[in-house]
Amino acid sequence: MHVAGTNGKGSSSNLLAATLQAAGYKVGLYTSPHLREFTERIKLNGQDLDPDYLVRWVQQWRPLFEQVQPSFFEMCVALAYSYFAEQQVDIAVVEVGLGGRLDSTNIITPLVSLITNISFDHQNLLGNTLPLIAAEKAGIIKSGVPVVVSQTQPEVQAVFTDKAREVGAPLLFADQLYYPALAETPAPDAETQLLTITNQHTTEGQTLEVGLVGDYQRLNVPGVLTVLDELRHQGFTISETAVREGLRDVRRLTGFRGRWTILGRQPLVICDTGHNEAGIRFITAQLARLPYRQLHLVLGTVNDKDVATMLALLPTTATYYFCQANIPRALPATELAQRAAALGLHGQVYGPVPAAVAAARAAAAPDDVVFIGGSTFVVAEIEELY
Repeated sequence: MHVAGTNGKGSSSNLLAATLQAAGYKVGLYTSPHLREFTERIKLNGQDLDPDYLVRWVQQWRPLFEQVQPSFFEMCVALAYSYFAEQQVDIAVVEVGLGGRLDSTNIITPLVSLITNISFDHQNLLGNTLPLIAAEKAGIIKSGVPVVVSQTQPEVQAVFTDKAREVGAPLLFADQLYYPALAETPAPDAETQLLTITNQHTTEGQTLEVGLVGDYQRLNVPGVLTVLDELRHQGFTISETAVREGLRDVRRLTGFRGRWTILGRQPLVICDTGHNEAGIRFITAQLARLPYRQLHLVLGTVNDKDVATMLALLPTTATYYFCQANIPRALPATELAQRAAALGLHGQVYGPVPAAVAAARAAAAPDDVVFIGGSTFVVAEIEELY
C-alpha cells in the first residue's frame, strides 16, 4: 500500500497499519522522518527495526553504496524493502517521503494507493500551485491499481481524475463515501475522540473511537476506511472489531506519537508536528477552542519553510518561547523571534528546545496551556514524548 499527500499521510499510514495488525496480519510500516531513533522509520507489527539488523545490512551493502553513492533516503527505502521481503510480511504500508512521482518509494506496484490531501509545502521542489503539487502526488497512481483520495478539493480534483483515467486506475474520493462528525465534544485533555461515521448507504451511522485527537484526523478517517474496504474487496479479512481496535489503539499498536499528543495536565501541555500552512491552521483553530488563562507557545522551525505564512496564522495574545532544533536546517531562534516580532508575536529566545520547554512549563499556571511545535524536529526533542 502506497500513501502520499501533503498532510495526514503519517497518521493515515499508522491507522492503516494498526487496523491490519488488529486483523491479524503481519504488517510492515515505513514512514519518515523519524523523531528520535532512525529505527522508528521501519516497523514490523509496531516494533522498530532491530538495530543489529541495521548494522548487518549496512555492512553487507556498504561496498555497493560506496560505488553507486545513493542518497540517504534511497538507502532508507532499500533497507525497508529488503527487511519487509526477508520478514515475509503479509502487507506493507509505505509512506512517500516527498512528492510522489520522483520519490524513491515509487518503485512499487501497490494493492491500493492513497493520497490524503494537497496543500502548500516544499514548493521549491514540487511547484508553487496546488495543481502542480497534486501532479507530483498523482505520480504514485499506477495502471489498474485502485487509488483513494481522502479529500475532494475542487482546485485539484481534475488532476487526479485525469491521471487515473490516463492509466486506467479505479478512483475513489473517500469523503464522498464516508462522512465523519464528532459524536461528542472531547474534553480538552482527551486522548481519543468519538466520531459518528455515516455513508452513502445509510443515515444511521456508526460510532468509532479514534486514538488521535487532532481536528485534522476527521479528514483522514474516510480515506482509511475506504482503503480498508478496497482491501476487503481484494480478499483481506478485516472485521469491524479489527477496525475499532486499530483506530482506537493506534498509539499502542504502532508506537505513533507527536500528533496532538497530551504531555501533561495542570498546565495542559500539548505538542504537534504540524509545520505547514494547512497544519498550522488546524492547530490554531483547535487551540482557540481550549479554555485557558494564558497560552504559552514554544516555537521553532526550519529555514526552508514558508515561515512568514506560518507566523501570520499564530495568535498575537500568546507568550512565545523561541527555540531551534539541534539540526543544521533549523532557523536560528533569534531570527525567528525577529520575524515573529514584526508580526506582533512577542516572547523570549531560549535556543535549545529543552530550555524553551522548561521555561514555558515553569511560567505556566495550572489553568494555562503550553503548546510545543512548529517543526517535526522541535517535537522530536521533547523528553516527555518517549
